[in-house]
Amino acid sequence: MTDTSKPTGLSKLKTIKRKAVVLSQDNLVSYDALGDRALPLVITPRAGELSLPAWIADNREPLRAKLHEHGALLFRDFGVPDPDTFQRAIEAVSGELLHYTERSSPRHAVKGNVYTSTDYPPQYPIFLHNEQSYNLNWCQKISFYCRLPSAQGGQTPIADTRRILARLNPEIVARFRERRYMYMRNFGEGFGLSWQVAFQTEDRGEVEAYCRRNAIDFEWKDGNRLRTRQVRHAVHRHPVTGELVWFNHCTFFHVSTLPGPIRDSLTAGFAEHDLPNQTFYGDGAPIEPEVMAQLQQVYLDEKVVFDWKKGDVLVLDNMLCSHGREPFQGERSVLTAMTELTDNRLEDLGKGA
Repeated sequence: MTDTSKPTGLSKLKTIKRKAVVLSQDNLVSYDALGDRALPLVITPRAGELSLPAWIADNREPLRAKLHEHGALLFRDFGVPDPDTFQRAIEAVSGELLHYTERSSPRHAVKGNVYTSTDYPPQYPIFLHNEQSYNLNWCQKISFYCRLPSAQGGQTPIADTRRILARLNPEIVARFRERRYMYMRNFGEGFGLSWQVAFQTEDRGEVEAYCRRNAIDFEWKDGNRLRTRQVRHAVHRHPVTGELVWFNHCTFFHVSTLPGPIRDSLTAGFAEHDLPNQTFYGDGAPIEPEVMAQLQQVYLDEKVVFDWKKGDVLVLDNMLCSHGREPFQGERSVLTAMTELTDNRLEDLGKGA
């Protein structure tokens, strides 16, 4: 089994290595590349501090074009002091912040719809994934704000989903495009979020209504436990660029992707269909270990890591760029916000040419 906790390739980068790409027309900022990858595009003021919300508002459309090209923008040295300024900057990029629905990660609100990036234990890595790609509707943009970097570790690795798709075995891609994948979730087993937290309600009727609206099969079990199943596409077409991307939670939610101690504890205590989270082919068949190993390795091969700096703001196109978290020690405060709800019901993106 692939050791998904070991960084490979550019994940060994610990500092930003810049090379100039282009200067903005108004000469107020510079654009730089991180290593030899197209993402993230690093944007810094050329002299003194600029108001990030104001500068973004004045340059919104060119910035959105760059985001669709690179998949990730890292705003550095703008002196972003607090969550309020972060919120105003993200609203300038892509409008109103979204509420965190159908939750799968422990996080809490800091201010309105600005949340902690995760409350997952710091000693474990969080594998690369695209935010809420298991939902019928997902955020098109997800952004992060570094209020306090950790003394050691704690980076937010990213990877280009276009490059991930291109590296995968075409036979595997064709299999998932034909069969799709199933995400099965069990609530109330003592691990993971409760259904009350995941759906933000104590009312079973509200849960059932949500599931019906969002193409989720549900089954109530003894002891107020809940099992859900949802079949989703693994490959999607980006609504703006038209590019095909590997956009799903198939790898992230598979038990084999978890850190070793957690994986071993869960597989020893639960049958496969009773795991808190597990993925299958869309018809319910198990995904072969060798297929999961390739999926995990391709994510790791494409992983790009940089150290956070206090005040950094990272904006991702959620369909073009996956993200994760490295283990860390000491205090760390990285906040997140989601914007631009995308409706997957508008077209069948999974089998498009």
